[in-house]
Amino acid sequence: MTNSPHPVDRGLPAGRLLLLGLQHMAIMYTGCIAVPLIVGSALHLDDASVALLVNADLFVAGLATLVQSVGIGRVFGIRLPVVAGATFTVVNPMILIAAQYGITAVYGAMIVSGVFGLLIAKPFAALIRFFPPLVSGTLLLVIGVSLLGPGAAMIAGHDTGDPSYGDPANLGLAFGVVALVVLFTRVLRGFLGQIGPLVALVLGVVVAVPLGRTHFSGVADASWFGLGSPFHFGAPTFPIAAVVSMCVVMLVSFTETTADLIAVGEITGRPATGSDLARGLATDGLSAVLGGFMNSFPDTAFAQNVGLVQMTGVRSRWVVAVTGGLLVVMGLVPKIGAFIAAIPEPVVGGVAVVMFAMVAAVGVQNLKKVDFSGNHNAFVVAVALGVGLLPAFGLDRSGNSIFFQHFPAWLRTICGSPITVAAVLAFVLNLLFNHLGRRRDPDPLGTP
Repeated sequence: MTNSPHPVDRGLPAGRLLLLGLQHMAIMYTGCIAVPLIVGSALHLDDASVALLVNADLFVAGLATLVQSVGIGRVFGIRLPVVAGATFTVVNPMILIAAQYGITAVYGAMIVSGVFGLLIAKPFAALIRFFPPLVSGTLLLVIGVSLLGPGAAMIAGHDTGDPSYGDPANLGLAFGVVALVVLFTRVLRGFLGQIGPLVALVLGVVVAVPLGRTHFSGVADASWFGLGSPFHFGAPTFPIAAVVSMCVVMLVSFTETTADLIAVGEITGRPATGSDLARGLATDGLSAVLGGFMNSFPDTAFAQNVGLVQMTGVRSRWVVAVTGGLLVVMGLVPKIGAFIAAIPEPVVGGVAVVMFAMVAAVGVQNLKKVDFSGNHNAFVVAVALGVGLLPAFGLDRSGNSIFFQHFPAWLRTICGSPITVAAVLAFVLNLLFNHLGRRRDPDPLGTP
């Protein structure tokens, strides 16, 4: 009798693969292109250069997604349904480096940080034994909750001081999409249930057209083919301060990716081992090297797609491989990317907030495995959750974290990320209370 393949390795009919892959792409697309748009605007690049950044970003993200899902030998790719996209952690460091040393220093530092990531991927992955459900669950909960801020910005607007912020039409679109996701999840079964978020998104676009929320003029203006040549902005340079800053970004990205990879392993029923994590993290490093050459950005595992895997129950990594292929095509054919970009943000945001919250729900599921009796585990969660989320709530009117704005730039790179703060606290507090010396009882929060 032949053993059937694990659901992660199981293929699906071509039509289903395409639709499910398209669904993953629709969920991550806005977040993926936000990074090049923000960086391009901050650096005052012309429209052609910003378009080049977007194309390169999609192309490299597609390659990284393909590598994560399909794998390359024993070195790259976790071989799980992991979607890669540009990390927001890189935005502020890139802007600061470009202002002080020029854009060529940005990409030189990015290449070095990628090599650094390749070298430390295996040692970093060896820390998995210190990421029990107490740590990984807390970190996933923080990831999901902290991402709700960007989700709200997609729905209500990116500037709270703008008179149009919270436009009822935008909120109505988003909440309507959320209602459709709930309805389809409850009513639809089988394949239709699995593509419920995609159907809700399409219906949201249909409603948005007569409301004037879609703008397809950019599709006609976009070219059919385009990808910038390597080192488009000039030969890379390597200032020490810039290199150190980007290496810190790589460590932050590794922390976020580790939590997401652990979550995907739990959801799919194929828990990630140390060697699995090493291959997944090495792919992050590879994406930074490719990004430095191709005028793009370092990639990390996208949490919203982790939430989608949890919600739909589709565990096949070949679905995500299709997503990677679609992203590569969009990186090469800007006209396709422009069409997807015309989807109104409130429509995408309505689906995204559900996906972000699903990541938090996975964290809660992990925490259910933790023994909270007669120990300090509840205290560890409380401190990591409370302090870790502070940067997510100390924001300026444009949604940028300013909680640590008076800290040195290199320290803001670390402390400005709720994910990193929570990861460090949960990791250290778990060691302090559960590994070093004797445990003290009872729990200070009074847990029975």
